[in-house]
Amino acid sequence: MVSAVGPPPGAEQVFVWRDGSLLPDGPAAPATATTRTRLSLADSWLLSDGRVRRIDLHRQRFLRGCAAVGSVSQETAAAFWQAALGKLPMAGDWFPRVELAAEEPVALRLRIRPSPARSGQVSVWVPDTADPRTAPHLKGPDLDVLGALRGRAVERGAQEALLTTESGVVLEGGFASVLWWDEDRLCVPSAQLPVLGGVTTAVIQERAAQLGVPVGQRQVPVEELEGKEVWLVNALHGIRPVRSWVGTSMRPGPALRAPEWQKWLAGESTGVRG
Repeated sequence: MVSAVGPPPGAEQVFVWRDGSLLPDGPAAPATATTRTRLSLADSWLLSDGRVRRIDLHRQRFLRGCAAVGSVSQETAAAFWQAALGKLPMAGDWFPRVELAAEEPVALRLRIRPSPARSGQVSVWVPDTADPRTAPHLKGPDLDVLGALRGRAVERGAQEALLTTESGVVLEGGFASVLWWDEDRLCVPSAQLPVLGGVTTAVIQERAAQLGVPVGQRQVPVEELEGKEVWLVNALHGIRPVRSWVGTSMRPGPALRAPEWQKWLAGESTGVRG
């Protein structure tokens, strides 16, 4: 078992599922492009002092993905998930990742990783090429491609890259969902588009429904985000309003609603073990 305080600061631990148990897998190997290409599925979340936002939704997404991939049974996936929660450290900031590796024999793994630095705003690079993913509805198979794309964004002074269709319709960020405000309506990309089901997006939409805020599904070209309040959201950073569109002449809209919603989301974490 991992101790209550977890691995030493800066360390990463890896556990692998063998014979119905999660066992240490030796020194953690860096998640290189080679290892990422072997992933059939992955899911990660921010863990702060044993608390996380909506671990139930992460579980649902992971089990749904395992069913779609079909290489492990739902019983095995559920048992692995429960064991993984039992290994998580209850102190400090961490960014754990569960993995289903596409190798022989098929491997289920837990990586307990220190949390990366987090930010409250984001600059987004808009590439002139379309979404490069091959499996947009699954988180895992395209992590190497998306990592390379984000590297290109960083070279241009941005923190994220925007994914679009061939015709320029907004999909999502490389590692985040995209939401935006059109007057008093919160907008999300249409469910008909090839987008990953984001946990943080789902939580925000639940809150919008509670507040009576209308939510619209849209298919819009990038240019329609001009002057609007746009958010990139994910499990690590929460809500980040876009502060600049790198590689375009577009101007971002003022982040009028973000502070209130960021404050609300920060209070939504609960104990990872109930």
